[in-house]
Amino acid sequence: MDGIHDLGGRQGFGAVAVDEPDEPFHQPWEGRMWGIARAFGGVSGWSIDWWRHGRELIDPVDYLTRPYYDQWMQNYAALLVDSGVATVDEVACGHASTAPAATKPPMNLEQVAVAKAAMARFDRPHDGAPAFAAGDRVRTKALGSAGHTRLPGYARGRTGVIHACHGGHVLPDASARGEERAEPLYSVVFEAAELWPEAGGRRERVFIDLWESYLDRA
Repeated sequence: MDGIHDLGGRQGFGAVAVDEPDEPFHQPWEGRMWGIARAFGGVSGWSIDWWRHGRELIDPVDYLTRPYYDQWMQNYAALLVDSGVATVDEVACGHASTAPAATKPPMNLEQVAVAKAAMARFDRPHDGAPAFAAGDRVRTKALGSAGHTRLPGYARGRTGVIHACHGGHVLPDASARGEERAEPLYSVVFEAAELWPEAGGRRERVFIDLWESYLDRA
């Protein structure tokens, strides 16, 4: 989906801040937001891709001006209402009026560690042989997805070369819709000048992990 979140390769948004302090949270409430987020593991039907799609729907002005964890808070509030776990009034007042039936009790620290380890892998079995092999020239789809996708805007309609195939992995576009479907995942290498014409004559290359449905044979 084309949205304000997809800023890769764009200009006009100022310099990237690289002098952030080392502390994990700038304010105590940010740490609380992180803890609240970790406790949401019992909500049925949620996935990292559904969560990302929610953030991508944030109003552009909010996305660019609200602090990072403030965006998290806005996104989780929307996901709670969308999933039927809470109502708008409950989110606004901070108190539940009914006990949600679709959730489990909040996870403790040990359960969070187990859940994080289980979520660390997204490789899955995939039926059939990959359509491409290392060395094949491919061209990315020119059009974006109506929902969540991991094909960045700056790499659409561009020609690259398959560097490696990583086997089947959960397709984020389907996962954001609640469907777990595996596709071959490739590492595709692009010359910098293919992505940004002003880079002509430079030797830099960009490696992007892309799913099979994002690619056509060039």
